[in-house]
Amino acid sequence: KEGIKESFRHGLTSKGLEAAAVGISLARGDIFAANSTNAMLALGEYMEESTVYKSDDLIRELARPDIAEAWVEIDQNGKKTEIKIATSKLKVGDIVVVGAGDVIAVDGHVVSGEAMINQANMTGESVAVKKSRGDSVLSGTIVEEGRIRIWAENVGENTSTQRIKHYITASLNERSSIGMHTTHLADKLVPVTFGLAGVSYLINRNFMSVASVLQADYSCALKLPTPVAFKSSISKAGKNGILIKGAKALESLASADTFVFDKTGTLTYGNLEVAEIISFDERFSKNDILNLTASAEEHYFHPVAEAIVDAAKKHGFIHKHHDEVEFVVAHGVKTSIEGKKLIIGSRHFLEDDEMISFAAHEQTIDLAMQKGLALLYIAFDGRLLGVIGLRDEVRANARAVIARLRKLGAKQIVMLSGDVSSKARAVAKKLGVDRYYGELLPTQKTEILEQLKAEGRKVVFVGDGINDAPSLMKADIGISMLNGAEIAKASAQIGLLKNDIEGVAQVKALANDTLRLVNRNFNATVGINSIILFLATFGALSPVATALLHNGTTIGLLLNSIKGVKFEH
Repeated sequence: KEGIKESFRHGLTSKGLEAAAVGISLARGDIFAANSTNAMLALGEYMEESTVYKSDDLIRELARPDIAEAWVEIDQNGKKTEIKIATSKLKVGDIVVVGAGDVIAVDGHVVSGEAMINQANMTGESVAVKKSRGDSVLSGTIVEEGRIRIWAENVGENTSTQRIKHYITASLNERSSIGMHTTHLADKLVPVTFGLAGVSYLINRNFMSVASVLQADYSCALKLPTPVAFKSSISKAGKNGILIKGAKALESLASADTFVFDKTGTLTYGNLEVAEIISFDERFSKNDILNLTASAEEHYFHPVAEAIVDAAKKHGFIHKHHDEVEFVVAHGVKTSIEGKKLIIGSRHFLEDDEMISFAAHEQTIDLAMQKGLALLYIAFDGRLLGVIGLRDEVRANARAVIARLRKLGAKQIVMLSGDVSSKARAVAKKLGVDRYYGELLPTQKTEILEQLKAEGRKVVFVGDGINDAPSLMKADIGISMLNGAEIAKASAQIGLLKNDIEGVAQVKALANDTLRLVNRNFNATVGINSIILFLATFGALSPVATALLHNGTTIGLLLNSIKGVKFEH
């Protein structure tokens, strides 16, 4: 009945084949064959649906339960107190307090306290990680011990847990190009099966052989294993700290041959460290300059400020009492110490806005720039006091990851940077990339991607900054880093939940292996079902035997798909 209805609605389908097979057995009065065939079809359909549903469950396992409430610190009559509020009422800038056993409800950074955080359900790390002032924390992670105060950066729909749920929805609904192709092919082969049934009758003059042929179509075995294989891989990636927005992303990544990295925060740690301190006044030692700078910068969580404060602490930080600090966006900071103005920031800020002369120190500054250092200038009492040179260290495993990507099929590795060309050249040489570009504007990065795509390359872009969003969208596949800006994460098809570039190579290996599994399943489907059809056409198989072999093959392929490929660490 169901097969007849579907044939009227959608034309010839696998349901129509099955209905015809059972109908022929009934017409011949072979009740046993009809019932046995029907039972095999029902059992096969049940197991197929169960297996497909289980593959969806693998994806759903990545979803975290919603966190209903959180403790927030507020000012009440001039005193700090903690109240419990619904997480839906949390705002950016709230101070969220968590202790042992609590699930963190926001993405943010620690402003005080220490805690051991279990991040296994977000990053796949099996060992709890210590978090203290300045460290980032993710929503959905659990405090095992300790107590911390967190400045909320992302709340509600913008948190990591909610983004994961959006990824999951996309993963369940999106179909790969290969999946759509196999579905289309399966439907086109239905008339072929009907044709073979006619040939079988001409050869055998036997309706039993016709019923056997009608049992052995390609439809289920072609349609079902492919999406299950993709879902299995997406699930495994998620459990290991890599979020993939659906099968198309994985499929495109498998065919990618060019990897483009934005240097800062991807090939480098994105964590600045003090490499050199230069004093232009003999009355001030290097430590004096470091302490002055750290005293003003310690109120901010900017990467430069954190690097300065960390360096000062390593050298026995002595805080210098100062007036209120003024933060000048994109320029620097200003304050006063004993009535003398302290100005810290970029050359443009000091020289053009604050009229500080650089003339006497040009040669020294040029030498520091040639070393590839990012320079922070310090003026005190109207004169240029010194310079602090900062370096962003190249990731320890960056070269190894690039080598692994080449083995996985990458034909070209490209590095893009906004840094001066000399600094970009030094990093490129150290890593062994094929091409590098320095002193780039965000729009120029996008133009380079367009040029690579025009050459016929399949391009992956890896980035983390706000200015990387256009490039992440322009590339065939965009991969965002853990510490990336929110717009970068939203623009990417793949997100890394660990601050480790190894994830790029891991997900490329997973994509390659998944496509190999899909192709193996396809070849097995065509090969095995062709043999079954051949035997059935010449009357070598009964309808029950054909149903058993056909459904057994489909279930075997589904189980192979749900087992999936191994995630390589």
